[in-house]
Amino acid sequence: MSELKNVLAVVSPHVGGRAAGAALAGLFPGRARVTVVETADEDPTALREAHVVITGLGPLTAAHFAAAPVLELVQCASHGYDYVDLDAARARSIPVCTIGSSTAERQNVAEQTFALMLALAKRLVPAHTALTEGDWALPRLQSSITELSGKTLGIVGLGTIGTEVALRAVAFGMRIVYSGPEAAAPETEARLGARRVELEELLRTSDYVTLHAPLTDATRHLLDAGRLALLKPTAFVVNTARGALIDQEALADALEAGRLAGAGLDVFDPEPPPASLRLLRAPHVVLSPHVAGVTRETLVRIALAAVQNVLEYFEGEPPRDVVS
Repeated sequence: MSELKNVLAVVSPHVGGRAAGAALAGLFPGRARVTVVETADEDPTALREAHVVITGLGPLTAAHFAAAPVLELVQCASHGYDYVDLDAARARSIPVCTIGSSTAERQNVAEQTFALMLALAKRLVPAHTALTEGDWALPRLQSSITELSGKTLGIVGLGTIGTEVALRAVAFGMRIVYSGPEAAAPETEARLGARRVELEELLRTSDYVTLHAPLTDATRHLLDAGRLALLKPTAFVVNTARGALIDQEALADALEAGRLAGAGLDVFDPEPPPASLRLLRAPHVVLSPHVAGVTRETLVRIALAAVQNVLEYFEGEPPRDVVS
């Protein structure tokens, strides 16, 4: 790298803000001039002078691209990229990269998926709440407590994270079906005992449905009212990917009407969710605040992966995991 580059680190407050950004900046000692902000609008001069933007769920709009005349690269510190205006990036031929091939988030997202599945199956939240209120709820809850073993898990998106979920499902004795635009490698299907089916068949036959797809125009509200109606009334839906993959109003309708057994949600649209969101009060839900990718270990892996891709780009290497 012949000269110092300007890096703008945009880290939204709800995923760590300035403190997380400072830790990320510390991985660039002497290699770049790093400015840490919580929104891309916060420091117009830094945005105007930025050669690279690293963003941790901080939106980058067409207006931000227009205000960054020397921008060369956008690096998302996540597997997702829905918060970046890809059309604006393409218009300027600016690569937008994720950390997909690093697999930095796969362990904890898979663990959180199973934490939600187990909490739903074992009715942990109502059981805990009842006990703290002096209510021995066993007679009331026992008829709805169920097992994972022997159940069918439908995985929407058998990529890196979906495969990690499937490996855990095998250990729990679950049957696996999956859907997605591409088939997994034959050896992966054989190792998991997984069968690829159309999404509608997956929804009709699964006891648990878990979403691991990117949010794009094609996948927004992938589970709408019509597709949610295909699910068995004993089925559970789990989402640790992006909130907008599900029509949240339609999901609330299904839960309130008793057409679903429950839902486990780690992601919402928008985030943080407004107090008016019906899902916050819907029956048979287990909720967590987008924690599936933010263990101590995961955050270190995410930061290292994002910074490594940028540093390699500075040294003339082609960027990895380009999505635009």
